[in-house]
Amino acid sequence: MTCTNLPYEPFQFKDGADVVGFDVDIVDLAAKKLGVKQDIVDIDFAVIKSGAALNAGKCDVAAAGMTITDERKKNMLFSEPYFDATQALLAKKGSGVKSLADVKAKGLKLGAQASTTGLDYVKKQGLNPTEYADSPKELLGLQSGQADVIVQDLPVVLTWLKKPEIADKFELAASLDTGEQYGIGMKLGNDALAKVINEEIAKAKSDGTYEQIYVKWFGKKPGELGTS
Repeated sequence: MTCTNLPYEPFQFKDGADVVGFDVDIVDLAAKKLGVKQDIVDIDFAVIKSGAALNAGKCDVAAAGMTITDERKKNMLFSEPYFDATQALLAKKGSGVKSLADVKAKGLKLGAQASTTGLDYVKKQGLNPTEYADSPKELLGLQSGQADVIVQDLPVVLTWLKKPEIADKFELAASLDTGEQYGIGMKLGNDALAKVINEEIAKAKSDGTYEQIYVKWFGKKPGELGTS
């Protein structure tokens, strides 16, 4: 059983009745090795990152575009990193925003998803954003004018910008290289499962499977995301 937080396209989202995405395909590698079918449950991200869902037995793994942090390591066991992440600013076209410094200097309203490293990052830069429960609500905040700029993981922003109704009005204002890496979470002490997951990630990276999955969901090879 996998805990995730929907939707977070392209990592996990619904396609009809099915949950699909990059994270789903990565976890499937381990599921196939173990001879089990991956079932997915949608849970609030704050409950996932706290380790509560894993400790309560609601799931065996947590895969939710989740950055590995020292604080989260206190609550769960992480796999080896499977995705190099970065944050991004999405702003109205013509806003002139190229950095967080511009957001502050122009007195613009900033939005961020609650319980995320993006929120933590902008707070450390001295900004006080409006917090949204999930990424769709955050995007709606931008579209409605409640926020002038939002911070979100770069792959999510790039996926949004593939939609004409978003690309017509908004643009990628800046990429914020925060050095983040995603990991798959497990209950503390579940070293046996971690071993299988780590072995399958390593195997996929060495035999080309990882690159195939990456290109499938991001349209580019690892290391090329965010380049034109």
